[in-house]
Amino acid sequence: MAKKPTKSGRIHVGIGGWTFAPWRGVFYPAKLTQAKELSYAASKLTAIEINGTYYGSQKPESFRKWASEVPDGFVFSVKGPRFATNRKVLAEAGESVARFYDSGVTEMGDRLGPVLWQFAPTKKFDPDDFGAFLALLPRQRDGLTLRHVVEVRHDSFCVPEFVALLRKHNVAVVYAEHATYPAIADVTSDFVYARLQTGSDEVKTCYPPKVLDAWAKRLALWATGAAPDDLPMVGDKPAKKQPRDVFCYLIHEGKVNAPAGAMALIDRL
Repeated sequence: MAKKPTKSGRIHVGIGGWTFAPWRGVFYPAKLTQAKELSYAASKLTAIEINGTYYGSQKPESFRKWASEVPDGFVFSVKGPRFATNRKVLAEAGESVARFYDSGVTEMGDRLGPVLWQFAPTKKFDPDDFGAFLALLPRQRDGLTLRHVVEVRHDSFCVPEFVALLRKHNVAVVYAEHATYPAIADVTSDFVYARLQTGSDEVKTCYPPKVLDAWAKRLALWATGAAPDDLPMVGDKPAKKQPRDVFCYLIHEGKVNAPAGAMALIDRL
């Protein structure tokens, strides 16, 4: 008797942004107009991480326009503003967080994926202050359930207490595949978020085929609720096993071949 298929969350794979001149004639067809680049990218990928929101506010009509140019099932991850995360006292970020959501990000509707809150490499783990920041993050807005993920870049976060704090607030931690940032593969939320940042433009598909094979297996495991056994974890308890959505972005310094890598990974899934 055939086995019933294992339940699995959705796996979204993409890149950072869609406006990048070196992609023209490489990822984008040579004669494609810039106005059609987003819709083209969305036809090849299943997610894009928006970086511009980290530096400044966008308008509601911009969020609506972007959402209208991508197909059903496509999602945008959106970076929260640096004004919220680049501060000495995170507990005082409430006004910046509120201003971000007032800017109209929920106009994306079901195209809105997780909001990424990115911290500086110098930011150290302060349990009380970081917990106060997590408590500021809204869970519902305009009929949408909001998802949050944090990218921390200091080794002081590599402690079980940090993992427990994130689970308490149902906030994910970025698994950062990076040369210097800490790698924390603990599952702390009802979704998983990975940023692959060591790709190379010397490799046509950003990563060699065997590396992409390995990442495809890891993403599939996360989606079914299992955990890869070859990634570092710092918590002292495993996460509850349940299907989870997975978000994976290929982002490296040159990034010319990031789209090719993302498409190759999607093909494997």
